Amino acid sequence: MMTSTETSPAALAGGPAQSVKVDMRLLAMVLVLLAIWIAFGASTGGTFLTARNLFNLSLQVAVVGIMSTGMVLIIVSRHIDLSVGSQVGFIGVAGALVQTQLMSLENPAGWWVSSLAMLVTGGLIGALQGALIAYVGIPSFVVTLGGLMFFRNAAYLLNQGKTISPLNATFQLLGGGLNGSVGAFWSWVLGILAVAGVWAYVVRGRRRRRQHNFPTRPLALDATIAIVWSVVIVGFVMVMNAFLQPTTHVPMGIPIPVLILIGVGLLMTAIARKHRFGRHVFAVGGSPESAALAGIDTRRLTFQLFVLMGVLCGLASIVVTARLDAAASVTGTMMELSVIAAAVIGGTSLSGGVGTIAGGLLGALIMQSLQSGMILMGISTPLQNMILAAVLILAVLIDMIYRKARRI
Repeated sequence: MMTSTETSPAALAGGPAQSVKVDMRLLAMVLVLLAIWIAFGASTGGTFLTARNLFNLSLQVAVVGIMSTGMVLIIVSRHIDLSVGSQVGFIGVAGALVQTQLMSLENPAGWWVSSLAMLVTGGLIGALQGALIAYVGIPSFVVTLGGLMFFRNAAYLLNQGKTISPLNATFQLLGGGLNGSVGAFWSWVLGILAVAGVWAYVVRGRRRRRQHNFPTRPLALDATIAIVWSVVIVGFVMVMNAFLQPTTHVPMGIPIPVLILIGVGLLMTAIARKHRFGRHVFAVGGSPESAALAGIDTRRLTFQLFVLMGVLCGLASIVVTARLDAAASVTGTMMELSVIAAAVIGGTSLSGGVGTIAGGLLGALIMQSLQSGMILMGISTPLQNMILAAVLILAVLIDMIYRKARRI
């Protein structure tokens, strides 16, 4: 049974429940994020809030954020994927071998052939694990735990643990290096288009609600939301342009990995909120038995979910491998914990049925902000991991308290 209007069919379809309410959990997370930034800004003497650090932070968020969008749906459906970090390492080594062994680094087609191979490899891994979970009936925890160990060691055996570097020059752009940004002009073009899109979305939403006789938010509230988003977009573009390329002192602009993340976030949000596939995922997470009785093929849905997760791991591997300009079997180590933590901190319930893509992305930003801030403060890696573990436990505790309060 649904416990939150944000995952009810009406909300997913853009109906009344969604029209008149503001997601207070997302708002609370935004306030937490602002508090974290202010605290780290003060404790690092302003270094945390410099354009350079925020630029690097955006690159760090991209990899975890891409996978968190898939992990949200995996957890909503009452499953888990512990193998995502190992998949990133294995797929990266496989893609690098395609570039260096099957093709030459100078081959102009090398970057897209290897990228396509990495996406396909991720999809095949997801299909294998999804089939074992959906059709054989092995619990996802067991299958993906086995995948964590299998693919990490398979990555090592694939190239005997050797790091593969350098990689195709065009491929490196996908990682957002010195040349992996779109520059100031195109950043402003994209920013202006994004602001126009926000206002068009708000106006279109109000018009559609009126056409269907749905309740609408006050005009002042809708205008405020659009203004806030516009300010955020303009501020983001300004920050990205404020970071100058070290060699040429030309504004970097928005990194390509961030554009990939934004595209993935918008696509996954559309799938979760508007597409039948997304509605079925939330229905299964709310009550698998009721979903099956309603005619939803839960096994096929589970299989498709893990294929999607595998493709997203392939995409994340492309970004991180291109950014490092190297492929190694250790890439992605412990990344599964960051991805799961991002989803949970973002409000995804481990009991299933509740979660949002936006929350997962915000959770990824909170996680990486904490890690970046602690690094700037000189906190040791073991203590960093201990703090992040405590934050994850606290997020689960808050979710339990929140859910229990809603039942009262």
